Amino acid sequence: MEFSDLITRRQSVRRYDDRPVEADKLNRLIEAVRLAPSASNSQPWKLILVTEPQLKDRVAAATFSSLVSFNSFVPRAPVLAVLVIERPRLITQIGAALKDRDFPLIDIGIAAAHFCLQATELGLGTCMLGWFDEPKVRALLGIPNHKRIGLLISLGYPLPDDPVRTKVRKTREQMAAFNGY
Repeated sequence: MEFSDLITRRQSVRRYDDRPVEADKLNRLIEAVRLAPSASNSQPWKLILVTEPQLKDRVAAATFSSLVSFNSFVPRAPVLAVLVIERPRLITQIGAALKDRDFPLIDIGIAAAHFCLQATELGLGTCMLGWFDEPKVRALLGIPNHKRIGLLISLGYPLPDDPVRTKVRKTREQMAAFNGY
């Protein structure tokens, strides 16, 4: 698949088939994250794939509530990916302090993009989730309290009738320029 086709086809999926994701596809997703670039090659992440159905449902329940229901689709995804932020290399920490940049957050975003694009190429759908009960997810997965979770990603096969969403995007003139702001 051409890269331009891949990025056009990728969308946030909120309706999943209940069939499990095959181990070989999960391994390819792990490899996509493993090979993602990062500042000073720090690779400041730990990827946790939650595939055990009861545990996955408990983690999914931590992404919404009766007051905040926009993630109520998450329990239907057969897999949840959790990207935990790890301490970067010392050189990256020094550079981040000098340049006032949060490189691990940037790196997590790149790793998540690799995950989602690889999933799309494999015929899978994803949705990045920034809204979740972090202490609850940490407790469920045995993540140490001093660690931060960057984001969760729902993963599975999109339902065949899942509508293709028209993506409202900024115009080229609104989001890009040559040689100046």
